Amino acid sequence: MPLSTLLNAWQTDPSIASNIAAWRTFPPQPAKFAPFPAGLHPALVDALRARGICALYTHQATAWRRAQAGQHLVVVTGTASGKTLCYNLPVLDRLLRDPRACALYLFPTKALAQDQKDALSQLITANTQYPIPNPQSPIPNIHPEIRIATYDGDTPAQARPAIRTTARLIISNPDMLHTGVLPHHTKWADFFRHLQFVVIDEMHAYRGVFGSHVANVLRRLKRVARFYGASPQFILTSATIANPVELAERLIEEPVALVDDDGAARGARHFLIYNPPVVNRDLGLRRSVLLESVRLAGDLLQHNVQTIVFARARRTVELILTYLRQQLPSPAIGRGVGGEGQIRGYRSGYLPRQRREIERGLREGRVRAVIATNALELGIDIGGMGAAVLTGYPGTIAGTWQQAGRAGRKEEASLAALIASANPLDQFLARHPDYFFGRSPEQALINPDNLLILLGHLRCAAFELPFRIGESFGRVEGARVAEFLQFLQESGVLHQSGDKYFWMADQYPAQDASLRSASPEAVLLQTRYDDEWTTIGQVDQASAFWMVHPGAVYLHEGRVYLVEDLDLEQHIARLRAVAVDYYTQPRRETTVQLLDKFDEVEARGATKAHGEVAVTTQVVGFRKVKWFTQEQLGLGEVSLPPTELVTTGYWLALTEGTVGRLRQQGLWTSDPNDYGPNWLPQRDRARARDGHRCQACGALEDGRSHHVHHKIPFRTFTSYRQANQLSNLATLCPRCHHRVELAVRMRSGLAGLSFALGHLAPLFLMCDARDVGVHSDPKSPLADGRPAVVIYDQAPGGIGFSERLFELHDELMTRAYELVAACECTDGCPSCVGPAGENGLGGKQETLAILEALSPESREARTAD
Repeated sequence: MPLSTLLNAWQTDPSIASNIAAWRTFPPQPAKFAPFPAGLHPALVDALRARGICALYTHQATAWRRAQAGQHLVVVTGTASGKTLCYNLPVLDRLLRDPRACALYLFPTKALAQDQKDALSQLITANTQYPIPNPQSPIPNIHPEIRIATYDGDTPAQARPAIRTTARLIISNPDMLHTGVLPHHTKWADFFRHLQFVVIDEMHAYRGVFGSHVANVLRRLKRVARFYGASPQFILTSATIANPVELAERLIEEPVALVDDDGAARGARHFLIYNPPVVNRDLGLRRSVLLESVRLAGDLLQHNVQTIVFARARRTVELILTYLRQQLPSPAIGRGVGGEGQIRGYRSGYLPRQRREIERGLREGRVRAVIATNALELGIDIGGMGAAVLTGYPGTIAGTWQQAGRAGRKEEASLAALIASANPLDQFLARHPDYFFGRSPEQALINPDNLLILLGHLRCAAFELPFRIGESFGRVEGARVAEFLQFLQESGVLHQSGDKYFWMADQYPAQDASLRSASPEAVLLQTRYDDEWTTIGQVDQASAFWMVHPGAVYLHEGRVYLVEDLDLEQHIARLRAVAVDYYTQPRRETTVQLLDKFDEVEARGATKAHGEVAVTTQVVGFRKVKWFTQEQLGLGEVSLPPTELVTTGYWLALTEGTVGRLRQQGLWTSDPNDYGPNWLPQRDRARARDGHRCQACGALEDGRSHHVHHKIPFRTFTSYRQANQLSNLATLCPRCHHRVELAVRMRSGLAGLSFALGHLAPLFLMCDARDVGVHSDPKSPLADGRPAVVIYDQAPGGIGFSERLFELHDELMTRAYELVAACECTDGCPSCVGPAGENGLGGKQETLAILEALSPESREARTAD
């Protein structure tokens, strides 16, 4: 049955149609062709014709012209638009004409590198005039003059010497270039001497900390190539992002030409945003995003639509895979090798052989459904999928379109369905679909000059080649480089002789510098196997405090471990495999101090500022939370030293006028709690114990009974007897009690605001929620004691996230206001301000009142206008 039949059924099924928040249909696009360029090597023309390609898409022809003109270029076109030919044609043409020319291809993953190598081999061998004489050779002789090889962590040691000396087109990744090629460049001398092209595929993957590292690796690559007399031409490709030219130029530090005139054909595309139905309106709880994804994917398979389901976590992949196989036994999905063979998972941890088998099955149609992490988001060839189901928002608009683009690789109609989770960001997009469809993808931000990242790569560069006095490093001027070199000399790793600095330390710096973290140190995760401690993974030191503290539950490769010990001096965490029904959440105490204010501007109801801050965090304990039910099972204590992060932050501080208006309103009132049957006698006992005197100002009762206040809010307890213990009660006069309640509500409002802003921030940044930290303080030192919320970069020195949010302050406040105002819950839920604000209050009304004062589009702002 065709896809159109199912789509018609969904439109008439109330249980589905009522939950579709948006349905957009994009019309088909005919192909735009250009003839083969006159200068294209005849062997390539023959190879293309042998594959049934008789013309180029217009963007491929444009890329050829610009490459022939010697320009660096970035190609930004849709998924499955033939971007590979944009670089393969000029590179192979050069290698065919110059028997000594070399090229380097960099891909973000080994799987993508292998896939592209296969495609490249097929392109050349499609011309029967150039067969492969020895397919078993570690370097297949694809053409008498072109030898291609993959060089990564999986390359056998015995094959590496031959690859280094004879291969002319190397396919690798930034990590291998960083640790396995550049430090050993003398073994690659002939390759670097004749290096003419560097291809960087999926450029949008190089953002944030990772992208900042990669930019420095490319500085080192260009420096080594220059040493051998080469100046390679760069060709980059990317998914659609808002700043492709800016990112490309930041990565390679050269001007680039943009190629974005997509000439590829495309069938009609349907894009749905589906919001699972509410099952508990008071708590704002919706039906499981996982179960709804299984439901829609099952419908697609029953209609024989080949489907890819994207999930954000490996565990979710396995759960959806299990549920789909149970729901759809072999006969339900028709032809093939059985239910399990037709429905497959795809994630890290699978062997390369399994992955290649699944990819072939998808291309050949034998595999009808695949449940994958974003490992299949990139351009691995899996053929023409009919539908893509996204289990939760992928985290970026660019990533959403990238995953959706895996469907519709033919000219037939296709479907992409985004199933919203309870996450505030998902719910915002479900309630404001026009914002998603009308917004250009995010900017990819990097900061190659981040102090810690730059210093680490200067060490690596000095190991590779001596530095001359006055030598620059990329766009880092010689005078600044000299300061770093002097510091490294004083640290004992460099030695100055004449006008050069030489590496003199014993260690090999690249092996200690991870491209995935700004932290130079890592904590090894060890567990016992056969009475021996075995390393199963690692985390960066900054994350170890909250991820692998003693008592923490840690998940690795689907197994559950309990952390028994964290040795910060030895950088080792010892874990024990366990079977528990809970996970842990760290309890942290955070303070933020101002180091330097870069900018400050008046905004509606607040001042916004940007500057350098010191964030001191201490993990003091943890909560045990039951899987699925989120039941609080208990608390644990932890004794760890505080950590300090010097970074950049953006903060908003409420003005005195805003605070005053909120106080005049009494902020708002809440329904009184039912304090249980023992409340009245306990209240009288507390007053008698305190001598009928206010514990804040000392005032005695004057004919009216004082109030009795719960120190820890009543709502945080599961038993009224625990809440009403005398140790939790304090006598306060009405005036002091009012002030205390106002302070509690203010903290609840700020906590709710922090929750909403922290979850919305990634909408404006190509980053993970963990890349930014959020902290609220009713008496913030950043704002002379006024209430404030600060959002800061989690990378030491900052990457640029907080500065971008500073620029987008008004829009961020407006989107937060829309999110909270539209939420259907009663008093806070995981989809808006969190399940509970500061001190146990729900916080929704308090947060909404603050956002009324801050958002330029709030009801209060529109009334004032």
